[in-house]
Amino acid sequence: MSKRDYYEILGVSKSAEEAEIKKAYRQKAMKYHPDRNEGDAGAEAKFKEAAEAYDVLSDVEKRKRYDQFGHDGLTGSYASNFSGGFNMEDVFTHFEDIFGGFGFGGGFGGRSSGRRVVRGSNLRVKVKLTLEEISSGIEKKIKVNKDILCTTCHGTGAKDSKSVGNCRTCRGSGRVTRVTNTFLGQMQTAATCPECNGAGQVITDKCKNCHGSGVSRGEEVIPIKIPAGVAEGMQLSASGKGNAGPKGGVPGDLLVVIEEVEHQDLKRNGDNLHYVHYISIPESILGTTIEIPTVEGKAKVKIEPGTPSGKVLRLKGKGLPSVNGYNRGDLLVSVNVWIPVRISKEEKNVLDKLGESPNFQPNPSTKDKNFFDRMKDWF
Repeated sequence: MSKRDYYEILGVSKSAEEAEIKKAYRQKAMKYHPDRNEGDAGAEAKFKEAAEAYDVLSDVEKRKRYDQFGHDGLTGSYASNFSGGFNMEDVFTHFEDIFGGFGFGGGFGGRSSGRRVVRGSNLRVKVKLTLEEISSGIEKKIKVNKDILCTTCHGTGAKDSKSVGNCRTCRGSGRVTRVTNTFLGQMQTAATCPECNGAGQVITDKCKNCHGSGVSRGEEVIPIKIPAGVAEGMQLSASGKGNAGPKGGVPGDLLVVIEEVEHQDLKRNGDNLHYVHYISIPESILGTTIEIPTVEGKAKVKIEPGTPSGKVLRLKGKGLPSVNGYNRGDLLVSVNVWIPVRISKEEKNVLDKLGESPNFQPNPSTKDKNFFDRMKDWF
């Protein structure tokens, strides 16, 4: 079954700003909240659908990928927090973060989803890529030292199952309800339980390995698919591959920052590549065939007779692919004529004789005179 468009779900346009998206989500969440639609499975599905749409459209990187590739762009590294099998508890936690914990008259009641789920912190790593890797895209396996679920208690933080019990203050809900009298009448608010910090449970005997945190240090090798065309400073996100959340909480994300390794010969400018090649004076006059490097190997280029210094040759499609996958840049070859600084007496005599020939006297054509006009086109 295909997913609905996220903008359609929230009822906003593709140009909607952050405040408009947040307002639209609040309206949908209030309308379809299960406490207002008890027993209505359809309303619960729409409540979760709105949370998933907001999760993507409120995140700059996810929204950019979604606008470019649709739902296909949110698989793997760019998956929505609510598209990977999360349950309603996670959606309620997300909802309460947005609404600040306000209830609906009857409040969230004793709903177990009121328990606070602590999210693990994000990790940031840098990945160096060559132009060849950027050109084709690549999967990198990254070894990360991070917080993982404790292998002894499996993330509970307790010595055993008998060492965990419901908090007496909040009775396992993770929230405490307060009623305040105001000039508008009674206002009911829900807040995180101060006794268990929102966990809903307390540990009577802590795990000796993690000392009750539910996490320990460890290593994980994480495969990251890097699309072709990425650039220096771009950031990719691997959802759920960051530090594990304390006491079985939601893991953070792994943020992968791209670093480009400087190429020996090629210089990058957006999706285009630049290469400078020197030819001799005879080659400039007589023409020749040169071999130049590309990201895919070597390429032969014909230099026409009479090629002046500064001539730029364009090799269509020999640059880098656009990160959106629609276009590919060019390879621009700047041909410069090498002028020797020192020459022998014999060479000087030859050049003197050539200089006396009318064919070697400067006689620029209109095309040559418009050199600067042509150069402006390149910039």
